[in-house]
Amino acid sequence: HMVDFMCLAPLLLERRVHQQEPKVSVFKSKLKKSVTCSVPRIRSTVTGFFPVMRWLPKYKVRDYICGDVMSGLIVGIILVPQAIAYCLLAGVEPIYGLYTSFYANIIYFLMGTSRHVSVGIFSLMSLMVGQVVYKEMFLAGFDLSEDSQASGPDGFNGSNSMNLTAGHLHSVELMGLQCSKECYAISIATALTFMAGIYQVLMAVFRLGFVSVYLSAPMLDGFATGASFTILTVQVKYLLGLKIPRHQGYGTVIITWINVLANIHKTNLCDLITSVICISILVAGKEIQERYKDRLKIPLPTELVVVAGATLASHFGELNSHYGSSVSGHIPTGFIPPQVPNFSLMSHVALDALPLAVISFAFTVSLSEMFAKKNGYTVRANQEMLAIGFCNIIPSFFHCFTTSAALAKTMVKDSTGCQTQVSSLVSALVVLLILLFFAPFFYALQKCVLACIIIDVPAKWRDSKNDAIVWLVAMSATALISVELGLVIGVVFSMSCVIFKTQKPKVSLLGRVNDTDIYDDVDEYANLALPARVQVIRFQAPLYYANKDTFLKSIYKIVGVEPFLEMTKRKKAEKKAKEMSQRRAKASGDNNNGDVVIGLVQGELEFHTIVLDCSAMPFIDSTGMATFKVLVKEYKEIGVRVILASCNTSVIDTLQKGQFFGKNDEDMSSLLFPAVHAAVLHANSTCAAVRLEDSVV
Repeated sequence: HMVDFMCLAPLLLERRVHQQEPKVSVFKSKLKKSVTCSVPRIRSTVTGFFPVMRWLPKYKVRDYICGDVMSGLIVGIILVPQAIAYCLLAGVEPIYGLYTSFYANIIYFLMGTSRHVSVGIFSLMSLMVGQVVYKEMFLAGFDLSEDSQASGPDGFNGSNSMNLTAGHLHSVELMGLQCSKECYAISIATALTFMAGIYQVLMAVFRLGFVSVYLSAPMLDGFATGASFTILTVQVKYLLGLKIPRHQGYGTVIITWINVLANIHKTNLCDLITSVICISILVAGKEIQERYKDRLKIPLPTELVVVAGATLASHFGELNSHYGSSVSGHIPTGFIPPQVPNFSLMSHVALDALPLAVISFAFTVSLSEMFAKKNGYTVRANQEMLAIGFCNIIPSFFHCFTTSAALAKTMVKDSTGCQTQVSSLVSALVVLLILLFFAPFFYALQKCVLACIIIDVPAKWRDSKNDAIVWLVAMSATALISVELGLVIGVVFSMSCVIFKTQKPKVSLLGRVNDTDIYDDVDEYANLALPARVQVIRFQAPLYYANKDTFLKSIYKIVGVEPFLEMTKRKKAEKKAKEMSQRRAKASGDNNNGDVVIGLVQGELEFHTIVLDCSAMPFIDSTGMATFKVLVKEYKEIGVRVILASCNTSVIDTLQKGQFFGKNDEDMSSLLFPAVHAAVLHANSTCAAVRLEDSVV
């Protein structure tokens, strides 16, 4: 009876049988549902595409209006100097930054699902746009030095009289019109923006938002930091008042610094002094803001103060005429008539638009989800991709460049009482006032002041060694090679680190916690008891073709017995024992000495069973399944059983398909257990039963 009790079959979990519908039927039902037309469905589709139609009728004026107006005004005040400044990065005239900020806020107000995200001009997007703009202008034969700048945005109306009559200025023909340098720059930017928007809409249509999961936080952080160093480098010539062309190709940071140092003797002292004063004020403002953030109800408008003060000083001090300081120049009021992006340029920028599209929607979706979670509501990631896509497509017809959600302005909105996207509407109205009335007042604003507003070099490090390496590689590649290649290298290296971690996973020997059924790593926790004559091992990674050798070597190392070597050792011992037996038989005169049979020498091992805890193994492939088979077979030859515990259904399905449990899964009850403790109890009871039977015999 004791034998029967100890040989009881373990309790098995019963799998549910899932009836799968034919794929054709599923496709037909989905297609029928998608083409069904009814009033509620049309209403749902329209309100889903324009979320403003859902929340605006429910807008609580008394509760929300004060916070929305306040945050909208503050963000608008911050937005104006940044919109003008970031055009230096994008390589276009300041007016286009104001256009971009205006249209992006309006469109996101209509289509966005986040209540707090601020979408508009962003330094990283401006830098990437500028890289493409300068590259294409260089290929088109334009002089990239500051002195060759065209007069203004009239190139879109074909009135490039100055450019044509001067004779010495280069122009190209676009859509039947002669296009000056400034006209060509914004044409490239709008074509690039249109393509980026198309990519983003296609990603939303085909549900390709999962691409952003491969942009890890450390990689994005390193990429942004590397881009910040690039931004700083690109702005140095403005800070010092140097007139050197922007470097094209790889190694922008290194080549630019070499050029700056080679021309350092040409520094404009007026620009240098202005830069030092402005940076000092901006840094002091940030320090005060950080130190007294609990007392200050609203952020300090330091940037606006710097821009206003510097503009007045430049105007009344006539810094441009007296000291040769480079200024923003004429910024016209009103709007330029819309124009279709130049399709002939899109083939030039189609590849460049792809990283812009991915980075833009990645920042937008991640910021939307972050602030939605913080404020207790949800956003629709796919709609966010559509929104940012149309924030690029539609404005590209109005001479705008690529936009994205911006972290700094979003944090300002969140901290100043923003409740809905009505705040974006207020910000757009602030920009509109500048466009209609105040834009010409920025004529005397020095470019070095704009460069001071742009520069921001964050110093970030990570607690995780792996994250720190990813951050460093992405930052270095972005800063030292190029922004586009920095993104590619960052993604590839980040994914390689994940693959490497699965190739070299942690393999743990488990012990039991007191008298419970809990088992954990003996290297990490104290006072764990190893089960008698049973080795419990946890492999903390998927088992697949790339790490099967690591898996086997780890098992051999932990248990201290490699089956092949153990078999070789036993065969040698058997051979030696047989030879000794033959010599003794010969010495005693036994004529049957050649027929002496010596059984295989059975070395007594310290364990009889290996339990593999598969709870940390998300999946296995066919190679992993074959590795399990090899392990079971090899250890069986030396009298050791290998059994599995805590496998998820994906692993079980793969094992069943490979007939790991035998024909019709006949051995499943003896090879698979729902928990480690059940496997250990079964192993000990089976061994005890076998020994009891042997003793009875």
